[in-house]
Amino acid sequence: MQIYKVGGAVRDRLLGRPVSETDWVVVGATAEQMQAQGFRPVGADFPVFLHPETGEEYALARTERKSGRGYGGFTFYASPEVTLEEDLQRRDLTINAIAEDEHGRLIDPYHGQRDLAQKWLRHVAPAFAEDPLRALRVARFAARYAELGFRIAPPTLELMRQLSRSGELQALTPERSWKEISRALMEPRPDVFVQVLLDCGALAELFAELQARLAGGDCTTHLLEALRECARREQPLAVRWACLLAPLADPAGDSTALAEAVNQRSKAPRDCQELALLTARFGPIAQHTGQLSAAALFDLLQHFDIYRRPERFEHFLDACQILADAALWGPGRCPTELLRSAARAAREVSAAPLIARGHRAAELGEALKRERFAAVAKVLADARL
Repeated sequence: MQIYKVGGAVRDRLLGRPVSETDWVVVGATAEQMQAQGFRPVGADFPVFLHPETGEEYALARTERKSGRGYGGFTFYASPEVTLEEDLQRRDLTINAIAEDEHGRLIDPYHGQRDLAQKWLRHVAPAFAEDPLRALRVARFAARYAELGFRIAPPTLELMRQLSRSGELQALTPERSWKEISRALMEPRPDVFVQVLLDCGALAELFAELQARLAGGDCTTHLLEALRECARREQPLAVRWACLLAPLADPAGDSTALAEAVNQRSKAPRDCQELALLTARFGPIAQHTGQLSAAALFDLLQHFDIYRRPERFEHFLDACQILADAALWGPGRCPTELLRSAARAAREVSAAPLIARGHRAAELGEALKRERFAAVAKVLADARL
């Protein structure tokens, strides 16, 4: 039995980056031998085990064969006869196909160190094109390492285009796609992720609605700038998702229909879905807050439940500011301080004086609403002086 450190832990150490988790591959062992040493199997059909003390993943060396559609359409073969080189050959990129033995010696049959030095994201073998998830993974790595100068090797990008044309991306489960998309949006360059999806044709397969909006014009440039600004300002995932779907806003029609369709298909978390829909509906309106009536401004605030969920409104303001700076909805700016002041004024209205005046139950609710409206109207009137 021989154990090697593999994948991201080796890659990131060579890049001088922090190593967050370590994966291991075991050559020359059986599942029975692993369990006899206290390793716990992760699943019945997958030769991966958890270390009894560290909890790190140890996988038996294996090969794989395409047997169906999608990410899960593979048959794995694990055996003591499978070599380290055979196991490394099934990996996606050469920079992820480097192993390290217990003495720190590197085993690099596919020249991953050379590609690290030359800053190439290059596939290991033609079988790369059998796994649709790899189009998303490579785009994510491009977003992670773009600022180090990494770019995708042209032959690898061509295989990604083949994957997009094959229809295999449609076979990915929404949950698996979302895992890659959400991680990519949180990388240092989420704009690079989207650009790569555009370049290889994957965006049209995953988000046809967004692809249609980005076709022609300057919308792509403005969206990419907004996503890059999200990373610069270290925005949370919900803000980045809202900015990604912002081009789907349609002030002339149902402003949220397209965003709702993408939300449902992607299985995004609830907070991401809600903020994306609110931004699509009210973002373009917010850029013209100074021209709104007091009633329209108050209605906007009410939709955000600013009294119980003030943080969601703050995220909306962050998204609107970024989108305005990127001019995604045309020239203009988002008067975030006016919106913030109006929300603060509404929240500061106390129910205590109204109760003291004898208001109760539904009558109290209506009185509170009137007072809050008056507070918002005053803020708006003062801003116009």
